[in-house]
Amino acid sequence: MKKSYHMILTLTLVGIISSGALVGIYKYTQPMIKANQRKALEEAIFQVLPDAKSFKTIKKDKREIYQGIDSSGKIVGYAFVGEGPGYQGIIKVMIGVDPEFEKTLGIEVLESVETPGLGQKITMSFFRDQFHNLVIKPFVKLVKKKPVAPNEIQAITGATISSQAVVDIVNSTTSKVRALLGK
Repeated sequence: MKKSYHMILTLTLVGIISSGALVGIYKYTQPMIKANQRKALEEAIFQVLPDAKSFKTIKKDKREIYQGIDSSGKIVGYAFVGEGPGYQGIIKVMIGVDPEFEKTLGIEVLESVETPGLGQKITMSFFRDQFHNLVIKPFVKLVKKKPVAPNEIQAITGATISSQAVVDIVNSTTSKVRALLGK
């Protein structure tokens, strides 16, 4: 009986010390994680808005929209984060569009847990480059063959669900942001 109490007390003490250590490590690393996420977000903004030298943040309806500005003060486009379900989990994408919301200037995948070797190909340049100067009005379409229309993207063979997820994210997010900005 005395031995059981001793084991319970020891396990409780180990649990308290371990959880305290985890809380301490979390509180110590959280500011660094936030700073790295902010840095990655800013880098993605300049990736999808290549002519921008700075940006201004517009907050509308709990959404942050980044207005890209060139060195002369002219608006070169808008960037915003879109997210949606992929094959394995949530995909988060930075989308850059021209000031008139007619074409994409590029996309950058911020987060993805898609299948390595297949779905993860959405992060590769051959797929992302298809979103450069892609017509988004009325919407982007995914095709399995070589694109012939200015609003078509070719799916990745073996990763059609992930490809479609990115296209759906681009379509839904651009239409929401377009409505928010009255474009």
